[in-house]
Amino acid sequence: MRAVRIHEYNKPLGVDDVPEPKITSPFDIIIKIKGAGVCRTDLHIQEGIWKDIFNPKLPFIIGHENVGIVEDMGSSVDWLQRGDQVILHPYVTCRRCRACRAGNDMHCPNGKFPGLDGTDGGYAEYLKTSAFSAIKVPKGVDLISMAPLADAGLTAYHAVKKVSKELYPSTLLAIIGVGGLGHIGIQVAKAITSARIIAIDIDEGKLRMAKEFGADYTVLAKDAVDEIGKITDNTGVDVVIDFVGEHNTPRDSLHMIRKGGTYSIVGYGGEFRDHTVDFISREISVVGNLVGTYNELTELVELYTQGKVRVKVKTFPLNEANQALEELKSGKILGRAILLP
Repeated sequence: MRAVRIHEYNKPLGVDDVPEPKITSPFDIIIKIKGAGVCRTDLHIQEGIWKDIFNPKLPFIIGHENVGIVEDMGSSVDWLQRGDQVILHPYVTCRRCRACRAGNDMHCPNGKFPGLDGTDGGYAEYLKTSAFSAIKVPKGVDLISMAPLADAGLTAYHAVKKVSKELYPSTLLAIIGVGGLGHIGIQVAKAITSARIIAIDIDEGKLRMAKEFGADYTVLAKDAVDEIGKITDNTGVDVVIDFVGEHNTPRDSLHMIRKGGTYSIVGYGGEFRDHTVDFISREISVVGNLVGTYNELTELVELYTQGKVRVKVKTFPLNEANQALEELKSGKILGRAILLP
């Protein structure tokens, strides 16, 4: 089969012919990939940012936002059938540890992360994973454009849900970064909270998209602190969700938050610093966000099937993976890129 693999860090990915995966465990499934989302994490893998964390053996197939059709399954899988269309939770967990038993499966210390930690992922024609990672998608639902929900959408949903109890009527939520995660985050916030939403980005085209997806206000990033001061009479917003997490966004976020407000960090790559007295005097809360749980992905799939969440996508054939990553890196992707095997 054709597969896109990383052979060397900071080099283009290779499009290779590799053997198709085989069932080796009673709970394995083989998925015929219909769409694989292109994530900024894939760029970070290519750049070697994750190599010291996972120390993966190269080459391996990347890609962790996957949808497809069940092609084959192990002998103990009796809740799926060949031909089922599914979306895959990106983390394969042990199902036995305290985190898994508590429903916090993304904190499983024994899990594998296909496409990230050296386990083969979904930039390929077929993928082997755990049947426990699969969520059935109703027939008739557009499967391909769902692929980014498996990580980008799930992470955005997880972040919004975590602060949703703070977003009651009359509150204000600032969302920084209207990219692949941010445009989904706006829709999720509209669907599950009563907050008014301020979308912030450096790109006017992305701000127009934010309006399309439900933002009440749009603000250019360079003017964000001043504009939010005007919108809130210098009180500040109740919650900031930062989907960028680098450059000036951590610093600016702290200047946007009201007393008792929350700074929720999703994007990474920068530094977060502040004087401790500021946290004390304003009682600011800071929250970090990982990918969401299996159950949260099922909730997000429900919002998608109800038409309350849409994903803006641009598709590329599998052999143009390097082109897709380059366009993502240069900010040319409006929404999310998807590879089609």
